[in-house]
Amino acid sequence: MTGGEVAGILVAVFWAILVSFLAVVLVRLAQTLRATTRLVADVTEQAVPLLADASATVRSAQTQLDRVDAIASDVQEVTSNASALSTTVASTFGGPLVKVAAFGYGVRRALGRGREAEDVPRAAPAARRTVIVGRTVPSSRRRKQKG
Repeated sequence: MTGGEVAGILVAVFWAILVSFLAVVLVRLAQTLRATTRLVADVTEQAVPLLADASATVRSAQTQLDRVDAIASDVQEVTSNASALSTTVASTFGGPLVKVAAFGYGVRRALGRGREAEDVPRAAPAARRTVIVGRTVPSSRRRKQKG
């Protein structure tokens, strides 16, 4: 055997090893691609129903939000009506009620002064006392606090 033949045999052996290695790599790559295809198919099977459920949920949420918006606008209208009603009642009855209360207060005060003058003798003004927060205060101090 000559040197050229030995070199040819070595190249053929290396070429056979290289082809064997590439064949193993291609077989493994084919297995990986089959597994990936199965995985994508499974994910697609599960994702489609999930997306349909999510779409239905979003539609339901939109419907509920529309209802809440309608309720909120109704509440706003009722609030404005109640505010207008309270303003009307206050303007209609407020003035006369204040006048009646002031008149009643004046009558009570006038009657109270008349009774006070009849009940207390002029010789002993300090005899009458008033209780304020659990203690007795002379009537002269009581008059200062009222007025």
